[in-house]
Amino acid sequence: MSFFSTRRNFLKATGLAGAATLTGAIGCKAPARKHPHVGGLACEPLERVNVGVIGLGMRGPGAVYRLSAIPGTHVVALADLFKTRVDKAAKWLAENKGGTPRLFAGETDAWKRLVEDPEVNLVYIASPWQMHVEMVKHALECGKHVACEVPMVFTVEDCWDIVNLAEEKRRHCMLLENCCYGETEMLALNLVRNEILGTLVHGEGAYIHDLRGWNFRAGSYEGFWRLKWNAQHTGNPYATHGLGPICQYMNVGRGDQMRVLTAMNSGGFGFPEYVKAHQADIDALKAKSDGAKYGMSDKEALTGPWAQGDMCTAIIKTVNGRTIMVQHDTTSPRPYTRINLISGTKGILKDYPLQIALDPKYAAPHLGWASDAELRKLVAQYGHPLWKQSGELAKRLGGHGGMDFLMDLRLSYCLQNGLPLDINVYESCQWSVLAELTETSSKHDGAPVEVPDFTRGAWKEIQPLGIETVTDDFLNKDAKAGQQMSV
Repeated sequence: MSFFSTRRNFLKATGLAGAATLTGAIGCKAPARKHPHVGGLACEPLERVNVGVIGLGMRGPGAVYRLSAIPGTHVVALADLFKTRVDKAAKWLAENKGGTPRLFAGETDAWKRLVEDPEVNLVYIASPWQMHVEMVKHALECGKHVACEVPMVFTVEDCWDIVNLAEEKRRHCMLLENCCYGETEMLALNLVRNEILGTLVHGEGAYIHDLRGWNFRAGSYEGFWRLKWNAQHTGNPYATHGLGPICQYMNVGRGDQMRVLTAMNSGGFGFPEYVKAHQADIDALKAKSDGAKYGMSDKEALTGPWAQGDMCTAIIKTVNGRTIMVQHDTTSPRPYTRINLISGTKGILKDYPLQIALDPKYAAPHLGWASDAELRKLVAQYGHPLWKQSGELAKRLGGHGGMDFLMDLRLSYCLQNGLPLDINVYESCQWSVLAELTETSSKHDGAPVEVPDFTRGAWKEIQPLGIETVTDDFLNKDAKAGQQMSV
C-alpha cells in the first residue's frame, strides 16, 4: 500500500486546492494555530540528557558511541526489533562506559516502552524511514524531546500533526540533518554571515549516491525498506542532505520562506539494467527472501518494477525571490556529491571539490576560482568556529568525517543549557516534506505545487541561525571525574 495518497485524496487530506493562488500553483491552506509557535523554543535546562536510542541497525550504533562521549549525556535505554543488536550495544556501553541501559527488543512495539520510560528525556530515532512518523508522534505525545534521522516525515498531513504536537507539548523536535554540520557547509554559512558572498541569489543541493548494490544486498536495509520505497514512490524522498544547508544559508523559515516548487523525474533505467547484469545473484537472493513488510513482499521489491526515476530535479522559489535546485539520484554510477552550491552578488561557493570565486570588485585579484593558496587563506579565515574548536575531536570520534559528532554535541549542549536548537520542528518538516511535494509535481509533468508554511507566518520573526559553538567549560565539565571524550 502506498504511503502517499492518490492526487484526489492528497488534495482532500491536506487542504490543497487547485489554481487559487497568484502563482497558479496547487495551493495549500494551513490549519489554524492553537498554541504559540516554537520557532525559538527554549526549554528548561536538562542537568543530564538521558537518551533512549531506537534502531540499532546502520545508524544507531554510531549514535550510541558518539552520544556517550558527550559530557552530561547518557544512553539509558536501547530498542530494536532484534535482540542481538541491543545486546551488542549494551555490551559496548557496559565495557566502555560502565552503563547498564534498559533494553527493549523482540516485539514490534517494544520501542514504545522505551519512549514511555520516565528516565528518558530525549528520544533518538534511527529506525527505517517508514517508522519515523509514528515514533516522533508518540515521543511528543509523551512529552519527550525527540531527534529523528532523515527524512523525518513524508506527507503534509503528518507534518501538521507533528507541528501541532510540538507546539502543544512545548518540546523540541529536531531532524538529525548531519550535513548541516559538515566542515564545508559550516564554512559556507560563516562566509554568508560575514557577507562575503553578498546578497544570496541561488543555491543547489543534492543527494547523488550510487546505492544500487546496497539496495540489492541482504542485510543492508532491514526488510529491503529502501528498495520497497523505490518500488512504490517517485519524486525525491531524501532531499534534506542537500536542502538543509542551503536553507540555513538563505534563512529559509527564519526571514524567508519557500513559496512554490516544481519537479520532474527521469525514467527509471538504472535498476532494471543493474538487475539484468546481476541476475544470478538477485535470483539467489529472491530464493532466500520471503518476508513481507513495508507494504510489499521482499520478492516483489527485488523483481520490480520500480516507480522511482533515476534523477529527480526540483526547483523551489522563495518569497524573497531566491531559487533553490535540489536533485536526487541513487541509481546511477555517479561519484558521490551533495553539490552544496551557494551563489550571491559578490561570489560563489561550490563543493566536490571545494571552490570559491569572488567578484574582483570586492576581492582581488581576478574573477575566477580562487587558487589553492587563496582557498587555504579563505578557509583559515572563515572556517566555522565550531570546527576550529572541536573539529579534531569530532574527526577522532567519527561519524561522516566528524559532522555527526558535532551535530550530537550541539544538540546535547543546547538541551543542557536551555537554548533553542539549531534545527526546529518547522525546518524538520519542510525539508522532509519535499518527498510528497516532488512526487505530486512530477506525477503531473512538473505542475507547480505551493510549499506549505508550517510556521504559519512566524518565519517573519524567527531569528536566523547564528554562528553557534559550545563553551570550553562544557567540553571539559567531565574532566574532574576522570571521564575521557573517547569511544
